[in-house]
Amino acid sequence: MTIWIWIGFLLLVFVFLALDLGVFNRKAHVIGIREALCWTCLWIVSALIFNVAVYFMYEHHLLGIGEQAGRVTLTGTQAAVKFFTGYVVEKSLSLDNIFVISLIFAYFGVPPLYQHRVLFWGILGALVMRGMMIWVGSEILSKFESAIYLFGAILIVTAGKMLFSKHEEVHPEKNPLVRMVKRFFPVTTEFHHENFFVRINQKWFFTPLFLVLLVVESSDVVFAVDSIPAIFGITSDPFIVFTSNIFAILGLRSLYFALAAMIQKFRYLKISLVVILLYVGVKMMFSHPIKTHHLEDLMTWVSLGIILVIMVAGMAASMVINRK
Repeated sequence: MTIWIWIGFLLLVFVFLALDLGVFNRKAHVIGIREALCWTCLWIVSALIFNVAVYFMYEHHLLGIGEQAGRVTLTGTQAAVKFFTGYVVEKSLSLDNIFVISLIFAYFGVPPLYQHRVLFWGILGALVMRGMMIWVGSEILSKFESAIYLFGAILIVTAGKMLFSKHEEVHPEKNPLVRMVKRFFPVTTEFHHENFFVRINQKWFFTPLFLVLLVVESSDVVFAVDSIPAIFGITSDPFIVFTSNIFAILGLRSLYFALAAMIQKFRYLKISLVVILLYVGVKMMFSHPIKTHHLEDLMTWVSLGIILVIMVAGMAASMVINRK
């Protein structure tokens, strides 16, 4: 019966996207920092309101959600805390994604007027791909509980790679999707407004904006490999994993326009993300003792506090150093 809750949530997301592209941003325009901050606040408030709905759905086990074989798996409070923690983790990790997207736009020289369209369709594709990856992850964990250790190892390795990697350079020309499109299809050398395709002399061409979309989509797949195991370290409930992930992605576009110009000033952001990934990875490695001693509820609250402290400390340290 919980299928109706899933359908209801997908319809809600569809309404959000339709209002975004069809009403509020029907005409292409450059999104300023003030407008972006307003939209960012609106998406955050929407996530918090939905979290209240999560509490009531799981507290009253609407259509059987939060139950399994007649046994309660999550109460309303547990579900709400896990949703918020997962949302904070995904939102935090998306900050690194913003930095890479800004480099991609700079590499292709995408005018600010067309960036919104790329991000809209990029996020729409990300919703589909992440939904599929979350479904696969849930199936793996339901059949092989020990896979949680593999996910933890992925996060620890990712943290190490992130610590020593550099994002100062991007090489979209090496992207396999871009190389395939350029090899088999004609591509124009210049932008044609906000079109991904254009017809010239009775022949269809891809535009550079379509190549930008491909690079953004493929980069999100790489980030999803990191972020989805991270949220499975918070909860294995597929509905909470999916909804918290989706709400974090929905606000990514406005967050980009709000922070893209200043993201490089957060010099300790990467360190904060590394510590968060390490913490969640190590926590997943100790998942069995945590369950054995019935410490899941305590660790959820502890994780929320630790993640918030790490992010705030990283941003505060960056601002202090920048002032000096």
